[in-house]
Amino acid sequence: MTRGIVTAQLVVPVTGADHSLGPETAPVTLVEYGDFECPSCGEAHPIVKELVARLDQQIRFVFRNFPLSTVHPHAERAAEAAEAAAAQGRFWEMHDVLFENQDALEDESLVQYAAALGLDERRFVRDLSAGSYRERVRGDFMGGVRSGMNGTPTFFINGARHDGSFDLRTLIGAIAEQADAEDEL
Repeated sequence: MTRGIVTAQLVVPVTGADHSLGPETAPVTLVEYGDFECPSCGEAHPIVKELVARLDQQIRFVFRNFPLSTVHPHAERAAEAAEAAAAQGRFWEMHDVLFENQDALEDESLVQYAAALGLDERRFVRDLSAGSYRERVRGDFMGGVRSGMNGTPTFFINGARHDGSFDLRTLIGAIAEQADAEDEL
């Protein structure tokens, strides 16, 4: 974010219901709206992992679903699978598996991933079949729309949309700039 330029803001605040890594008290919160089938999100995945590892306690990372179903036919189901895994305490493990296997997101593959992660497979299949997490995914999606989403991945740093590149150097610079701006307040 460049000072003096108005940018889109995160409309839905981060809460305990969000999937997050890092301390709630971190000086910077990075929110990603992502699509598990999106190639650009797949490119961002290892960058975000590196960023979180490097900044450790200085950052809280939040992931929200933004499946672009018209372009990525398996994205919504993959998001529901991540939420079904979250219900069994394994969101981040499923998150990683989905991004690492973007070319295999059919239902059969999702069930295989659940089994490999040690999830209760019957419960997982039942949750997916019933659409148990469809509303959660839809809620994330609508929050992204209301926050001015224009594609995936989209990042918000302390509530301000990051409109620059998502390479590691650029993201670290934007995070540092946002942290400095917060210190000036």
